[in-house]
Amino acid sequence: MTPSHLRLVLNGKSAGNDQLRDAVQALRDEGTQLDVRVTWESGDVDRHVVEALADGVGTIVSGGGDGTLCEVANALARLDAAADALPAVAVLPLGTANDFATAAGIPGDLAAALRIARDVAPRPVDLLRLEVDGAQRWAVNLASGGFGTQVTVETSEGLKKLLGGLAYLVTGMSRLGRIEPIDACFSGPGFRWEGGFIALGIGNGRQAGGGQALCPDAVIDDGLLDLTIVPSLEGEVAATIGSVLSDGREAALDRVATRAQLQWVEIAVAEPLTLNLDGEPLSARRYRLECVPGRLRMHLPAGCPLWSPRAV
Repeated sequence: MTPSHLRLVLNGKSAGNDQLRDAVQALRDEGTQLDVRVTWESGDVDRHVVEALADGVGTIVSGGGDGTLCEVANALARLDAAADALPAVAVLPLGTANDFATAAGIPGDLAAALRIARDVAPRPVDLLRLEVDGAQRWAVNLASGGFGTQVTVETSEGLKKLLGGLAYLVTGMSRLGRIEPIDACFSGPGFRWEGGFIALGIGNGRQAGGGQALCPDAVIDDGLLDLTIVPSLEGEVAATIGSVLSDGREAALDRVATRAQLQWVEIAVAEPLTLNLDGEPLSARRYRLECVPGRLRMHLPAGCPLWSPRAV
């Protein structure tokens, strides 16, 4: 692999972005080898990743939102190779909410974000591995369930284009009067919780759904998942969830949430539960989620808050 060879795997929705074209050209003018591949249909990301590996590309830049990053991570993690034998991953934030990029401190200036891929050495990061119905899925950021997941699933593409991350707030506020708790059992090493919950976060990263900081203390290199369960609280539901959606105040969650750090967690429910895995909704009655240490390498900004204190 050639460390300085970058390949941008770009979500087709951003192909006409003039600022992106300028940023790509700026790096090329600086002497950076930067190729672009555009996704158009299902399977394109896997094909581009395999091609990048064959071409000796040093870094794949995920150009899109959390869903595009998840696709790139899945394509790499499924390969039978160690992290240091695979291209590293960088992030160009072009999605609606860019939850992972925001939490990681990746700048919105596209040329600056591309320079991180070129100038900052990659480091190992954990991935979240989800097993459901005999299949495996991988994620960089976070799995969420309950209220926040319904907000994300129900927010229309048109509203997201019009309002960006604010669209999740608008949809969320419209649901405050009809939150139904979900009965579930959570178990992990030395941990068990059973009851009704209204919001759930299982984080390798910190936030989802356009800024909901469900796992505000999560880091991506500690070998642990951060679990946050917000139980059913009846009279406090609207005030608590409204506060979280409106300004992300950690204090609102801290008052009511059950938190744990676990290497793995299993979830069992009587009725199918929808989990949103970095933008992809999945539905099942049983899940197992596990943290896989150092599965990939990523380029992240100097001083990125997602590194554990011992690694900074």
